[in-house]
Amino acid sequence: MNLIGKKVILRAMEPEDMELLRETVNDPEIERMVGGWSFPVSKYQQTKWFEQVAGDQRNLRFIVEALDSAEAIGMVNLVNIDWKNRSAFHGIKLKKDAPKRQGYATDAIMTLMEYAFEELQLVRLDSSWVEYNTPSINLYKKCGWKIEGTKAKSIFHQGKYYSMYFGGILAEDYRRMKEEMGW
Repeated sequence: MNLIGKKVILRAMEPEDMELLRETVNDPEIERMVGGWSFPVSKYQQTKWFEQVAGDQRNLRFIVEALDSAEAIGMVNLVNIDWKNRSAFHGIKLKKDAPKRQGYATDAIMTLMEYAFEELQLVRLDSSWVEYNTPSINLYKKCGWKIEGTKAKSIFHQGKYYSMYFGGILAEDYRRMKEEMGW
């Protein structure tokens, strides 16, 4: 089932999407903006990863396509889904040359939240952001998310430690914000 937003379609990953994902994870500028770290990923490793995650019901990953061009511009996910407690971790990565300031990222998050809260009946989504990733922090705040805590000096990038912010959104806050925004 594809998830259709106002500006994007969220669809299942296909083998032909692996090069987009590999390029994204291997891009130092993009990886600098997320917590943790990654190692260079080969085509073989990316293919093996895809084979391992395909069909995983606890970790859902979607390709973001621009509705107006059908171009794949990134990915979003719901991972570590806790079906008992109705929660999951959410993230988004758009490729470096994805259109900026045109509402694609906002629509991708809103479309995924609609699926998570309305279809899957989750009650909470979590995420995290490196302190200097202000574009992502502002994007999530625009979508109704709140910063709920900070883990000081927990991320090491380019010779320096940075804090990690943790945040979330509840289904009730999503519904209220959606109504206020007229989404």
